[in-house]
Amino acid sequence: MANRLYNKQVTPKGYKRGGGVTGEKKPGKIRSAIGSLRKKFIPTFGEQFAKAKKEGKKTFKSTRDDTKKGKLEYSTKTAAEVKAAKKRMSDRERARVGDTSKQLSEKGAAFKLARKMGKKEFTHKGKKYTTLLKGEKPNKILPELSGKTSKKIKKFVGA
Repeated sequence: MANRLYNKQVTPKGYKRGGGVTGEKKPGKIRSAIGSLRKKFIPTFGEQFAKAKKEGKKTFKSTRDDTKKGKLEYSTKTAAEVKAAKKRMSDRERARVGDTSKQLSEKGAAFKLARKMGKKEFTHKGKKYTTLLKGEKPNKILPELSGKTSKKIKKFVGA
């Protein structure tokens, strides 16, 4: 009962409690006319970007840059779109663009080539390296044995 009474109370100025801003005030006719003229003749960079993107253009020239005044071309791709496109690119395409983050080092390329050729070790800058991957064990070569003893030994070793 106390809650019902509280909600029906009226403040001294006559406003009911629990109210708030119901909506935003819209600009008047003069202000909206000035705003539409500004958008038409001197649009902001964001407005130019949105317009170019909506029209399906890949690039646009901004008229807002004071020093260059429409000489620079800007892309209509967002940062997220560029990042997604980079993920889709192959290593070769990335190299053509100039991104070296996913390319093999010289040593890595030498390792890959030696491993593909089936070599056990390779030389890079005068040092010898093995082509075994981390955790990989080298194949042990067993000497050729003959007879029953050799079969028992091979069975025990797991060859």
